[in-house]
Amino acid sequence: MSVAYVETDYTWVRLHGERLAVFSPHDDLATDHLLEEIPLLSLERLCLREHVQITTEALCTLFRKGVPVHFIDWKGDCLGSALAPSPSESACRMSQYRRTLDAGFVLVQSRAIIAAKVQNQLRLVQRLNANRPILKESDWQPMNELLGKIDSAPDLETLRGIEGRAAAVHYPLWAAFLPESFPFERRSTRPPMNAVNACLSFSSALLYHDVVAAVHTRGLDPGLGLLHTIENGRWSLALDLMEPFRPALCDALACRLLNHRMLNAADFEPREGGIYLNENGRKTLIDQYERRMDRPFLSEQIQHRTTLRQAVVDQVLSYKLAVLEGGLFTPFRLN
Repeated sequence: MSVAYVETDYTWVRLHGERLAVFSPHDDLATDHLLEEIPLLSLERLCLREHVQITTEALCTLFRKGVPVHFIDWKGDCLGSALAPSPSESACRMSQYRRTLDAGFVLVQSRAIIAAKVQNQLRLVQRLNANRPILKESDWQPMNELLGKIDSAPDLETLRGIEGRAAAVHYPLWAAFLPESFPFERRSTRPPMNAVNACLSFSSALLYHDVVAAVHTRGLDPGLGLLHTIENGRWSLALDLMEPFRPALCDALACRLLNHRMLNAADFEPREGGIYLNENGRKTLIDQYERRMDRPFLSEQIQHRTTLRQAVVDQVLSYKLAVLEGGLFTPFRLN
């Protein structure tokens, strides 16, 4: 296990030797009922629902081991994180601050991010169509044309426009492979207006947690974004670096879960003006997300076997190298 989620409200997480012990809600110390034990040796990240309790002793042990703890709400949004001190890489941070103020550097890296994202959107549609031919090559030709415009984009505003037009082409093509019982008209986020959007939003929140942790533990400032402007209260660099992974993780996972009926209508509920995954739906999506992150595959990009979880780390390290030495970093690309 590399990532652990504790979703049951009012459970307690305590330290038990080299494990975290999860106890049932409302039990007093005399009658605690052990629900699960989580080995610390293989734990990389811990996610807790907002009503889950964790002892100070357990938190301090996680800090010593460099394991971040994310506190999330029922939507999957991160309310806050408890993180060990970032590695002492002041020189790297100074270089990152300078690079982020360099308009040329920002534009070059942003082009690479958008090119990888659009290519991955295109590749996903092509892979889906190879298994279930319902589209013609001419249907995704506009995406090829947009890809050809990225390298000559003169500024970030133009790049964002290309990204938006690519999404407008991609989502209708991708939606053609969804089951009829789960229609998808457009991307909606706050709130998600249907079950498909609920899946995309929740998996995006999980991916965001993963990228924030990877950026922080490699000594970079996750708030210094490129395409996403720097704003208090959000990790803009993490939002940038997760973009190439959205098609491979969020889009592909939603398509699989709904087509294979791992999620059905009973796994969603109306809430706060939108449609969200309920507790059972969240558990199913989390399980399948983690399986997908840890599934080995042969990467044509790097010519050896890897996982999507390792690909996230590799992309962060590639960006860090670009910050330190200049040059172009290498975003993730689907086979």
